[in-house]
Formats: sequence, structure tokens, C-alpha cells
Amino acid sequence: PVLPEETSWLTVPDVAERLDTIPGKVRRLVEDRALLGQKIEGVFCIPEAFLNGEEPLKDLAGTVIVLLDGGFSEEEAVEWLLSDHEGLGVTPVEAIRWGRKTEVRRVAQVLAL
Repeated sequence: PVLPEETSWLTVPDVAERLDTIPGKVRRLVEDRALLGQKIEGVFCIPEAFLNGEEPLKDLAGTVIVLLDGGFSEEEAVEWLLSDHEGLGVTPVEAIRWGRKTEVRRVAQVLAL
């Protein structure tokens, strides 16, 4: 899948400002899989969709771990989370936002097999 063009990306300093913290803490959130991102034109960026107001989207981390444990690269996981998914009717990240994390993780596990 290719990333949707309308994806809004934030740099680490932008995310730090949104979360009212320091860039080092944002990098730790990425290391801990609470957030995920990728380099765009040489700059590491995080999709705005992975934030919920002033904090990382709550159920994102567990889903990211399912994807990475299932053999997805970080880049593939970002793409999958942001791309429309026929079985869910929306993007996986939207489904997580709507409280459908179990369904999203079930789909992720099937894909990872």
C-alpha cells in the first residue's frame, strides 16, 4: 500500500510541542512503540493521526507490537495503519480511534501469519 496523500505529518519537535514535552521524550515514545513514524525527505516524522489531542493514541502501541512481531517493518506498519482497509471499512488507525482495537489486532494477526 502507498500512504494516503492527505496524511498530515509532524516532526519530532512538533510532536513534543503538541504533547507538551521534550523531543527526547518523543523519541522514547517511538522506541517504546507508543508512536511510530518514518523518514520523509530525510526528516523523521510521525503521522498526526497517531496522536489523540495531547497524548499518543492510547491503543496504538499494542497494535504496533502485533504488526512488528508479525514481520511487518516499521514503514509497512505505518502504511498499513494509515491505509483504507476493506474489512474494517476505514483505516486501521481510525478504527482504533473508534475503540475497535480488538478487531484491528485480529486483522493484523491474520495478515502477519
